[in-house]
Amino acid sequence: MQTFQPLKIAATVAALLFAATSAAQTGAPPASGTAPTSHASESLGEHVSDATITTKAKAELIAANDVKASRVHVKTRRGVVSLTGTVPSAADKTRAQEIVEGVAGVRSVNNHLKVIENGASE
Repeated sequence: MQTFQPLKIAATVAALLFAATSAAQTGAPPASGTAPTSHASESLGEHVSDATITTKAKAELIAANDVKASRVHVKTRRGVVSLTGTVPSAADKTRAQEIVEGVAGVRSVNNHLKVIENGASE
């Protein structure tokens, strides 16, 4: 449906702006004299917050033309993304995982999506 394309673009732009703003706000170095964080092996620019990962993953899923992800829920904890919800086909389930694996900062993906074929009741 062509009428939803502008909405997808607007949602993607808004999500990416939010992600960029979140990353800028969390990028401050620790105060001197404080103990190192658990991310000591990462440089300041390499650390990506869970909120940023979630936002970017949702934006990529919305923007993807080859996956129907309107009922996919994304949660991130320590770089591990969990996908829950429903998709209409096994191909959409696989493609959603591939898209999320391509997001910067994602360490792994737990794909708990359920395939509900068109016409099947939930």
